[in-house]
Amino acid sequence: MQEFDVLIIGGGPIGIACGLEAKKKGLSYLIVEKGPIVNSLFNYPINMQFFSSSERLEIDDVPFISKEAKPKRNEALEYYRRIVTSNKLNIHLFEKVTKVQKQYQAFLVTTDKNQYLAKNIIVATGFYDLPNKINVPGEDLPKVSHYYKDPHFYASQKLAIVGASNSAIDAALECWRKGSEVTLIIRGPEVGQRVKYWVRPDIINRIEEGSIKAYYNSNVKEIKPTELIIDTQDGEVVLENDFVLALTGYMPNFEFLEKLGIELSEDEKRLPNYNPETMETNINGLFLAGVICGGMETHKWFIENSRIHAPIIMNAIIKKREL
Repeated sequence: MQEFDVLIIGGGPIGIACGLEAKKKGLSYLIVEKGPIVNSLFNYPINMQFFSSSERLEIDDVPFISKEAKPKRNEALEYYRRIVTSNKLNIHLFEKVTKVQKQYQAFLVTTDKNQYLAKNIIVATGFYDLPNKINVPGEDLPKVSHYYKDPHFYASQKLAIVGASNSAIDAALECWRKGSEVTLIIRGPEVGQRVKYWVRPDIINRIEEGSIKAYYNSNVKEIKPTELIIDTQDGEVVLENDFVLALTGYMPNFEFLEKLGIELSEDEKRLPNYNPETMETNINGLFLAGVICGGMETHKWFIENSRIHAPIIMNAIIKKREL
């Protein structure tokens, strides 16, 4: 059985940054990723453009050159893939961690393919795997999706999009421009304030001119095969409908964190217990890195402000070894 100083769960940008830092510090390491390199970014919409500029997405001081100031998904995939391959990082792809058991001085990590021993564990799994459900009848119909990929699929269709954040607004504009009849169902009184500043005026103009229909202060009541029933401030409305994109955000895998023994706050934020000076949780030798640290506050941590977690963790591990 292979043994490592550090086993990193998650091969996204921050997991890769942790691998690079471990390699620089001379620590034996393994990154385990259940999908391809930067799996979450791979599953972003095809035409997605980042809010951050390219230099803010850089890791380990490796320059990220993009055609525009704010890179797109395909450029990010190329950037992180080249970092992994050029540095020959020790990463196992399409391998899912199923169980982590704390032993006396190590962790026994079980995946769907193998078992490993590790003195330290870093969880850098992000939050894109589990969608926030709207919990209404019909949500399990084939026409409903919580992920958006390509606008071509919805051309010439009556498309309802639930949500008011970046993912929902990007999808609404792209699909409308490809010929979809788009309706937005927004729980609050306006388009989200965190929508990208160059996109927000666009969607507001499209709504005001009537190109895209928007129902504010509204919620989906029921999804039917050919209809959508919504509760609005003016009463119940029935819409003809072909497809629904419920883009209402995502959450970390709290069940996995709890199985690891990580304490979570009891309020709705579900913040994990960790020391911000070391990123170590209440479990000795178990660290968190990246957006997973924010619990339900998924807007708190990004690539640009969580890159620092990698050196913080490795310095903490080195310091513990020296004691």
